[in-house]
Amino acid sequence: MSDPTTLETSSDSSGSVNALGLVFHVDIFLLAVAAVFTLATLPRAFARLSRSIEWRRGHILRSTRLDYRRPRRPLPPRSPPTPAKKPTTKPPEEPHVASSSGHDAITSEESHTYVSHTNLIRRPSTGKAAAKLLPPHVRAWSAVLPPVANLLRYRLDSGFPLGQALVLGLYSAILVYPVFLKSDPFTDPLRTGIVAMSQIPLVYILGTKNNLLGMFLAMGYEKLNYVHRYAGMMLILLSNVHAIGYIYEWVFEGKLSVYLKEPSNKWALVALVAIDTLYLFSNSFWRRKAYNVFFGSHIIGFIVFLPAVYAHQPVVLHYVLAATGAYGLDHILRLLKTRLFHGRIRPMPDLSMTRIEIPELNSGWRAGQHVRIRVLSSAMGWIGWAEVHPFTIASVAKTPEGLVLMCKNAGGWTKKLYEMAKVAGYGSEDGGISRSVLIMVEGPYGGPGHSVFASYSAAVFVVGGSGITFALSALQDLVRVDLEGASRVKLIELVWSVQDPSSLTPLLPQFTALLQQSVYTPLHISVHYTRAADTLPSKASLPPGVTLTAGRPRIGKVLDAVLQRTMSYGSGVKAAMSITGVIVGVCGPVGLGDEVAQVVSSVDASRRWAVGGIEMHEETFGW
Repeated sequence: MSDPTTLETSSDSSGSVNALGLVFHVDIFLLAVAAVFTLATLPRAFARLSRSIEWRRGHILRSTRLDYRRPRRPLPPRSPPTPAKKPTTKPPEEPHVASSSGHDAITSEESHTYVSHTNLIRRPSTGKAAAKLLPPHVRAWSAVLPPVANLLRYRLDSGFPLGQALVLGLYSAILVYPVFLKSDPFTDPLRTGIVAMSQIPLVYILGTKNNLLGMFLAMGYEKLNYVHRYAGMMLILLSNVHAIGYIYEWVFEGKLSVYLKEPSNKWALVALVAIDTLYLFSNSFWRRKAYNVFFGSHIIGFIVFLPAVYAHQPVVLHYVLAATGAYGLDHILRLLKTRLFHGRIRPMPDLSMTRIEIPELNSGWRAGQHVRIRVLSSAMGWIGWAEVHPFTIASVAKTPEGLVLMCKNAGGWTKKLYEMAKVAGYGSEDGGISRSVLIMVEGPYGGPGHSVFASYSAAVFVVGGSGITFALSALQDLVRVDLEGASRVKLIELVWSVQDPSSLTPLLPQFTALLQQSVYTPLHISVHYTRAADTLPSKASLPPGVTLTAGRPRIGKVLDAVLQRTMSYGSGVKAAMSITGVIVGVCGPVGLGDEVAQVVSSVDASRRWAVGGIEMHEETFGW
């Protein structure tokens, strides 16, 4: 809310500071800070991308032809092709299944998976040939500097670590400098407007699903969303201080109506109303209770704000073009990442989930990534067919079952999807209950960044409820690369916390298959239930390697056991491998992530160094 000519020639009232030049240098400094964080990721980026396969994973979903043959008859149990050395300490409950015939009697419909890796036999390799198959491992900075990592991981509030607070504090300090440098925001509202204008590109970039900053930092948009929200609040705060300052001056001079008649100031009010409305519908209430209102207000606010700001001050054209470019690039990439396929949906009553299978879409993602889907069916309602919802991929790439999603019945949209799956008729090709629907799939997004789970000596996955989808994809991927001789992992531990023990039943066949296939790396699955139940799965129905326990899991005890076994256990070629650390993956409610972070930070320094460091990858529910 100022005269355009004033802004174009603006030095401050003192004449000693060029405000436009000042905010330009502030933006350059923000880019330099981002560059420092990017440089810190380069060693791991080079290590991961040194393998050609990584260039084809995690970017674009696609369909590939599979050279796969289903085994005609059960194969006898195999031993690792290389001589196994007895571990100094026998690992407790080492998973072993005497015969595969038990799983062979289970239909693919019952097991919720169409894939068996029992026909894959790892070819023994030694020396340089074996070394080439193993993924390179570069420790993260959290493993190199554990005291600093523990401090940054400390929770100031639920889901809010000190590291995020420091990032936001640094950003605030950077903005405070141009606002107060030889200026008083209460008497010089022009300066706050210029600073707010300079942050428009950053807010738009961080608000996109495919943003350049996330690409360079190897972080998904969901990991940077807290910066987007905070930068947006700072933009709104500075814009309102700017507007209120001028309105106060005009009222004091008695010329409010005169100034508001000017076209540039009318557009200023339009821009202000747009971002204030956007902020009003961006709080957690609207995000959780009325997502469509939140989403619609965001789209309308974003679209209206940019031309209104330009009409108010044409000198901001380069900032408007930068924001428009980021927004346009995001939608171009979204279009390139979008696929349209028919998928099968079926209910999973024990888990209160809907399972979606898209066999034709079978490649292009990494374990731990998610996609955003639209179910194009009138059964989803007048608006539901157009809604987009994110779900973690629950399958591994390049298998006949294709892309698999397990959608928790947790809201209006997922409830409609679940009801639509329940009324599916019989008559599908495999004889089970299913319904074919047209699905628009966009992705993949997120994931573990430059971390390669197969490059660690041990992997621990702690998940809660529907977070099991993250663990399923990670376990399947680890088992497969281990059969190919391309894994350093010596043991795998899965801890799944659920409310009802009956949640285990539909996944027991899949757990059994994973235990049978994990012939080179011990896999243990512990399921904990927190709600009393009248009936429990019988112990006879649980395969060796799966335990069912009442009460919350003792994560600290589990991690201690894994650390001990990592240092002492190894068979065949893995016994001679150097220890490359432990990866702890967590997916579930915010409280579960806080608990695991506390446990990881409490590990004794000597034990941490002995295993090569402990790293944590966190995926949490909610907004």
